[in-house]
Amino acid sequence: MSSQLFAICFRATRSSDLARFWSGVLGWESTEGDDGDALLLPPDSAGFRIRFLPGRVPKTGQNRAHFDLTSTSAEHQQQTVARALELGARHIDVGQLPEEEHVVLADPDDNEFCVIEAGNRFLADTGFIGALACDGTQEVGYFWSEALGWPLVWDQDQETAIQSPDGGTKITWGGPPVAPKAGPNRLHFELTVPAGVDWEAEVDRLVSLGAKRTGTGASEGVEALLLDPDGNEFAVRRPQ
Repeated sequence: MSSQLFAICFRATRSSDLARFWSGVLGWESTEGDDGDALLLPPDSAGFRIRFLPGRVPKTGQNRAHFDLTSTSAEHQQQTVARALELGARHIDVGQLPEEEHVVLADPDDNEFCVIEAGNRFLADTGFIGALACDGTQEVGYFWSEALGWPLVWDQDQETAIQSPDGGTKITWGGPPVAPKAGPNRLHFELTVPAGVDWEAEVDRLVSLGAKRTGTGASEGVEALLLDPDGNEFAVRRPQ
């Protein structure tokens, strides 16, 4: 069996404050994790968690990944934007065109996200978090499809997207050009190994698919830290 996506992790200067922001925007329950981190729980068992870890990763340009939030109507889009602004978001310009209907915002820790207009066919039936949109190559899309066992739902012009067989949020990669990486990512994937699967063997499988080892996690052997083919950090949790 493949690794499972346990969480999308944010390194945040004020992790608890950022968790409250995203809890308010998404309407997800917030709780404290085992390691002093803040954790948002998905509304159903098929979704991933969102973890907010303390850290001071400097902002060196746009993040390599951001959330695309969906809308059921123009009014719903306006309501989402208004709620996010009230909770501490702000409008930003990342080069979007005037005719584009999505709204680009930054959360209180300067992480970009988009509120997508209603009627977007690509994100239909994905849920409120329609996509985790990533800057990345076709190769890394293929890697994550094999790593998670999620099928490719888009593979065209070097753009790729995968989605869990159970549906929900898509993970997308926009293809070239990919901005150079300057320092650790603020957002990273955290995987978990299913019960009965050998952890070391699974890490070896990920390496055979193109990942690279970087060392041991901060929790003294709880995680392996690896890099995907585009050099993005990700963690593999040991079974608890």
